[in-house]
Amino acid sequence: MRIGVAGATGTVGRLVARTADDRGHEVVPLARSLGVDLSTGDGLRERLHGVDAVVDVTNVSTQRRSVAEDFFTSVTGHLLAAEQAAGVGHHVLLSIVGIDDVPSGYYLGKVAQEAAVRAGPTPWSILRATQFHEFAEQMLDVARVGRTSLVPDLLSQTVAAADVAKVLVDAVERGPRGRLVDLGGPAVARLPDLSRRLVGAVGEHRRVVPLPLPGRTGRLMREGALLPRGRWRVGDTTFEAWLTERAARPGG
Repeated sequence: MRIGVAGATGTVGRLVARTADDRGHEVVPLARSLGVDLSTGDGLRERLHGVDAVVDVTNVSTQRRSVAEDFFTSVTGHLLAAEQAAGVGHHVLLSIVGIDDVPSGYYLGKVAQEAAVRAGPTPWSILRATQFHEFAEQMLDVARVGRTSLVPDLLSQTVAAADVAKVLVDAVERGPRGRLVDLGGPAVARLPDLSRRLVGAVGEHRRVVPLPLPGRTGRLMREGALLPRGRWRVGDTTFEAWLTERAARPGG
């Protein structure tokens, strides 16, 4: 199959591309470096010629609702229009567990994105996953003062990005299935604790301080609103296994 990957240079996108390639699929990255602008749709239709399915793992760093909604609905609109013109038969979207229950601006943007996919012309599959194991590292530099990192205090069930990528490629191979079973990690933990374990494993001299986020959104995150509920599937890779692999990389 020919698989377009929107967000192919990101944490999950690179792994989706690698997984698809390992399984013998032809990967078509959708990136500005290849003449594609997802924010305007320029170059998309030509790039999607002959593509069977598109996996959308695009992302934007913001907590502003207006910015998140504009980005996610705009990119999705351009992708769906180009897919329809090119005859793409399947749109696969990565979303997040808990976005219906936590009223952050970013999550509201993802809710709007899901709605756009469901209302669009391309047959679709949507996978909601929990935060990634990699999130524990990414958050170390969001609010940093000297050798101290303020890490949001939230309860999560992190999953390896590689496991998410495998499930997304599985979804492509199986064809449109609508809302898929949610994906979560093997264990529940507080994010600052995971970040602290990472710092110790790679030998960094850094202090990790939990940062309680304000308001109802922060309270819900601390109380577990981002944990999977009901019927869901478990990713294979534990945080410990991911941490061992991460610490073994050159440079820690």
